[in-house]
Amino acid sequence: MTHVVPADPQVLVTVKKKAQPSRSWAVLDSNGETTLLDVDKYAIMHRVNIHARDLRILDPLLSYPSTILGRDGAIVLNLEHIKAIITAEEVLLRDPSGEYVVPVVQELQRHLPVVNAINQGPEAIGQSDVEAADECVSPFEFRALEVALESICSFLAARTLELETAAYPALDELTSLISSRNLDRVRKLKSAMTRLTARVQKVRDALEQLLDDDDDMADLYLSRKLAASSPVSGSGAANWYAVSPTIGSKISKASRGSIATIHGDENDVEELEMLLEAYFMQIDGTLNKLTTLREYIDDTEDYINIQLDNHRNQLIQVCSSFHDIFERW
Repeated sequence: MTHVVPADPQVLVTVKKKAQPSRSWAVLDSNGETTLLDVDKYAIMHRVNIHARDLRILDPLLSYPSTILGRDGAIVLNLEHIKAIITAEEVLLRDPSGEYVVPVVQELQRHLPVVNAINQGPEAIGQSDVEAADECVSPFEFRALEVALESICSFLAARTLELETAAYPALDELTSLISSRNLDRVRKLKSAMTRLTARVQKVRDALEQLLDDDDDMADLYLSRKLAASSPVSGSGAANWYAVSPTIGSKISKASRGSIATIHGDENDVEELEMLLEAYFMQIDGTLNKLTTLREYIDDTEDYINIQLDNHRNQLIQVCSSFHDIFERW
């Protein structure tokens, strides 16, 4: 007789957990303090309250387009190597030890810490400092988002500059000397340009799509939604906001008054719109540089084809002349 041994529920739970590989995350709070986590996707989903389909957007093994997605209590950010989840209180950044991710972690550590001038009171700071603080206040999630956008736009701009620096001299050399070596060099540069253009276009599309929809932008106001669901008053509301250090922001002044922002009209997205438009213009400028480079490559190819056609015609004429000579013989 065969005996069936009942499965131990604890064993099944253990097996299930082992089936889910853990991932490395860096968690940064509003003070810039960083904690490293090595947890599975269920722990992350529970921590930030998002669905598995949203977390899949951040899977480097899956090909998802660049995305800035607002959820109830989080922003899911997939921009090139920056794969992050931003809440009203912390930033979770995936694979923080990656070559291109380490600088992003460092930028967040530098720029997320704030000095809460509002809560320090006039005895701690002067009136001019209070006024300056009023002009710079911005929700935590926007400060984190700006670091990510600044990092990714600068990264792609740097890659574009590297490509321009290599491509323009190579194209000029090819027009001076048509050779297999120069042709192969330009061919590789053209392939690199095509790939880089696609990457820049994806980031531009993500920003444009967000800018085209006020409801999508409103979803990114996490602190405002948090305040609406859990009302606070007086100095408690001010705790969600503080002075934002300068990180090379393209915005001259943020919306005045953190209280107005947190309790403002849910349809008022002006502050975020200014932020997104600034980086949209930057990434669009990078795309324009790549478009100009593509046109230069196309013009060079046209020139080379004309030269090759001329050489071909000359060769045909020479061959024809030899053929006539041989015919006379």
